[in-house]
Amino acid sequence: MANPVLSRFIISSSLSALLFCQPLFAFQTPLSDTAVREAYFLGQRHDESVSAFFAKYAKSLPEPAFGPDIAAIRFLTPYAQVVSLSGNHVGNYSAQQAEKDHQADSETVIVSVDVYFTESYGPYLNPPADSRSGPPIGGTLRSSDFWRDFEVTVISDSHPLSPQDISGQPIFNCSDAGCALNGATISLIFAAKNFPSDTVTVNVIPPEGDEVNADFDLSLVR
Repeated sequence: MANPVLSRFIISSSLSALLFCQPLFAFQTPLSDTAVREAYFLGQRHDESVSAFFAKYAKSLPEPAFGPDIAAIRFLTPYAQVVSLSGNHVGNYSAQQAEKDHQADSETVIVSVDVYFTESYGPYLNPPADSRSGPPIGGTLRSSDFWRDFEVTVISDSHPLSPQDISGQPIFNCSDAGCALNGATISLIFAAKNFPSDTVTVNVIPPEGDEVNADFDLSLVR
């Protein structure tokens, strides 16, 4: 007959080992007050540790041989957003204010994509060729909302998620001679509660060139 004390010890030890193997910090929503404060203090460091933290939330991609340069894709969890908000404040910004600013009942995930022009996909749109006048000369500047030609899809559990909002922010390259359109950042906002899976895939289909995919392991981010 098995010893009941020994059996309870074995079960307890097994559960402890299982819990120990689980990620200590993984994607969570809604954030606890403790998590918000931890994110606040991390953002206030303003040092290399913050850059190291955000490295897990971004994928850098190589420039393609043809088409626009989809340079980076970011997946900002509610925790990462608190870190970012805190880091953007220098001086009079307290942990108490960070807790007040945090909206636990409406947490979001922000997926953003940085797109840049290349030699094959530049800031100019060439006019249609006219056989009577030869090859096109010159061109028309792309509109600052060229980012609308890109299709960005976020997939969780093999299903595409519907964003609450999609927007684009133009990127300009400025010098003494002025500023020129150089690219754009496309941002999609989702309800954080819609991310139940362990892995999320961000798919980007540009108007020219090959599509790009980036996977984010939610067990490795907070």
